[in-house]
Amino acid sequence: MMQPIEIGGYRPEAIGRIAEMHAEYYHRHWGFGLFFEAKVATELAEFLIRFEKERDGFWTLLHGERVEGAIAIDGREAATQGAHLRWFILSPEFHGRGWGRRLLAEAVSFCDRKGYRRIGLWTFAGLDTARRLYEASGFRLVSQAEGEQWGSHVVEQRFERDRPPAVPQ
Repeated sequence: MMQPIEIGGYRPEAIGRIAEMHAEYYHRHWGFGLFFEAKVATELAEFLIRFEKERDGFWTLLHGERVEGAIAIDGREAATQGAHLRWFILSPEFHGRGWGRRLLAEAVSFCDRKGYRRIGLWTFAGLDTARRLYEASGFRLVSQAEGEQWGSHVVEQRFERDRPPAVPQ
């Protein structure tokens, strides 16, 4: 019997699984190590502890009971700096099947419903597939510079999406 694939919310083991997916992918492709894995796990745990459903969003891609992807919206500073899109990842088995686009659409739709004027995210040069998804969803590159916020030297990039203006009735 095939396991169902669905988008859900938090479930036990999500923090560890999302940290694991980040650690595996970014170590294999970018050489990131302990600093990065610990940063993901710590910041994700802190976010979920202070999570407020009226302000924040958290979605997982579930294959049966197993977390195979995730995305989050941290709305804590939405009114001043914009909502923060974070922890967007998919297991390699789910790449190219539209699930990343669906997770991103869920997060963007949440921000639109909340009336958040801006969504921002940090990434780095070289993640071309993710960049195409961001740009297709209305994000634009607003800045880039060399940096080490993930524990390795990369060209960090800031993308933002401004909420489209309301159409007069």
